[in-house]
Amino acid sequence: MIPPDTSPTRTDPAPLHITVRTAVGGGRTLLSAFDAALLEAGVANFNLIVLSSVIPPGTVLTRDTTTVAGTHGDRLYCVESVAYADHPGEVVSAGLGWVFDPVLGGLFVEHTGGSEASVDEQIRLSLADMAHSRGIDYGEVSTAIVTAHCTTTPVCALAIAAYSVAGWTTP
Repeated sequence: MIPPDTSPTRTDPAPLHITVRTAVGGGRTLLSAFDAALLEAGVANFNLIVLSSVIPPGTVLTRDTTTVAGTHGDRLYCVESVAYADHPGEVVSAGLGWVFDPVLGGLFVEHTGGSEASVDEQIRLSLADMAHSRGIDYGEVSTAIVTAHCTTTPVCALAIAAYSVAGWTTP
């Protein structure tokens, strides 16, 4: 009789890699401006699955501008902040802010407004309140804020945190 294998079979998964990106897009409609921003951010051609703003422990966070790998139509899990302007002279900003501790995990927040300063303030206030209510010091606040200025056609300011891509399974 062969004794059962008692060696550990569980291995820790590779860490989640989240990339934070910003972009501005323009088009003849608000929707096409959004699509142009997705293309500029390297996250077009995915079905976006927008998440709440919790970052798992052990995650690796980076800023990136390269195109996210995946197949046309795959799911992209993300946190996003999107602001639109379609009146000449209008300025909008979109931003993500986050706090993160590699052991505890972290939080994202997303805000929009009429200036980078107002978005930055809202991000910092939200993260301070959220960390305080949890009784956790996650560390320093990081931000990614982008501004779009409408001159003649609609524009979109996009800040997006790309978590992971998943394909579709078929029966």
